[in-house]
Amino acid sequence: MHEHVLNEIPPLSEKDCFHVVERFKTEFTFPLHQHKEFELNFIENGAGLRRIVGDSVEYTGDYELILISGESLEHVWEQGNCNSKMIREITIQFGSDLLSRNLLEKNQFNSIRRMLKQAEHGVSFPLKSIMKIYSQLDTIASENQGFEQFLRLLKILNDLSQGEGIRTLASSSFASAQRNTESRRVRKVKEFINQNYKKDIRLSELADMVGMTPVSFSRFFKLRTGKNLSDYIIDIRLGFASRMLVDSTKNISEVCYECGFNNLSNFNRIFKKKKGMPPKEFRSHYRKNKMII
Repeated sequence: MHEHVLNEIPPLSEKDCFHVVERFKTEFTFPLHQHKEFELNFIENGAGLRRIVGDSVEYTGDYELILISGESLEHVWEQGNCNSKMIREITIQFGSDLLSRNLLEKNQFNSIRRMLKQAEHGVSFPLKSIMKIYSQLDTIASENQGFEQFLRLLKILNDLSQGEGIRTLASSSFASAQRNTESRRVRKVKEFINQNYKKDIRLSELADMVGMTPVSFSRFFKLRTGKNLSDYIIDIRLGFASRMLVDSTKNISEVCYECGFNNLSNFNRIFKKKKGMPPKEFRSHYRKNKMII
């Protein structure tokens, strides 16, 4: 059980653009934590580690690369089923001012800007992307020329941002952050769902809201979000439920009904299917009293 979510203060000085550290370890012991800085974390030979980012709980493979930002996005790597005696970890932390807003708005930085925004939910990179930048990651910690190290980091971020298969981890309703730029109609529907997730939301109601037929709206929503409407609403409700489990002492039944589910057994079944564990076990990973270190 996690008793604390640490507000980590990374060793990033005001005079440095970023901080890089390479570690070899046999176990992960650092507790559940959060910080406002961006963090690119690479893990090699760590198959079976249990990784928690927001309300995403997964087991890692032999290679793991995650980008995280967001001051209240809790994350941790736990030992899980990992038995490796030579786990390699490279962590790169940098502030939001690494690249100025003016620079990020330029066309050449479009993909990096989108990726950094997506990182507010935590993103996972596929093996193909990891292998593409592996040689750059492999030597960045040992690079003794600061400017060359900075250029290498920019190249890593650019290559990762242009790859396919980037996967978002935490749900938007848990991470309290908006997804990437979307059309006005999609934003309008999502805002309505976020405000009314406790109620019964009907397809016809949403279709009327954006001036479409139910059939056309269903196709439109699936095309723009990658999810059908019912799955999206369930994911939003689960995100709010996960946050309530983390931040409140309400019992499971109260959480269930306050987040729009009308059947406790159905809530438990869906939660376990989506999160890999029942609500009670999920809560045990987040019991917390925030503190600053």
